[in-house]
Amino acid sequence: MNIFGITGWKNSGKTTLTEKLVTELVRRGWTVSTVKHAHHEFDIDKPGADSFRHRQAGATEVAVVSGVRWALMHELRGEDEPTLETILSRLAPCDIVLVEGYKREAHSKIETRRLEAKDRSPLSANDAHIVAIAADFAVTGESLPVFDLDDTGSIADFIERATGLKP
Repeated sequence: MNIFGITGWKNSGKTTLTEKLVTELVRRGWTVSTVKHAHHEFDIDKPGADSFRHRQAGATEVAVVSGVRWALMHELRGEDEPTLETILSRLAPCDIVLVEGYKREAHSKIETRRLEAKDRSPLSANDAHIVAIAADFAVTGESLPVFDLDDTGSIADFIERATGLKP
């Protein structure tokens, strides 16, 4: 499984870049899956929905299935958060998985930087797995490749080469 990460501080452009890369890589013919790490509690279900009621009743896993899509919700109920490896093992086969977040994991990543980010201190200084930078401002003094944050095509080219999708 080819894995490539998009990491950066809050409001650094991670989600926007991930979305653009999914669109571009799919346009190029690749099957793409994504994993997004959330640092806060989230819910994809709505109070009153049947699946919500199943979870409220105590179900550990609830699958919602239709002719268009399906989703599996797993309540941790005191269990530890699953590792990235565990989540990746549950995904269907694909050409590449883009992983948003997971700053401390040991896969190749591009660091996003924006002037409006919550923090602008470089993550690459302490993470050997960051192999490139995408920024909305001029970055100097870096030994890593630097891309304009909006240059999705060049970033996708780089990811294809870095993961071995294309030689």
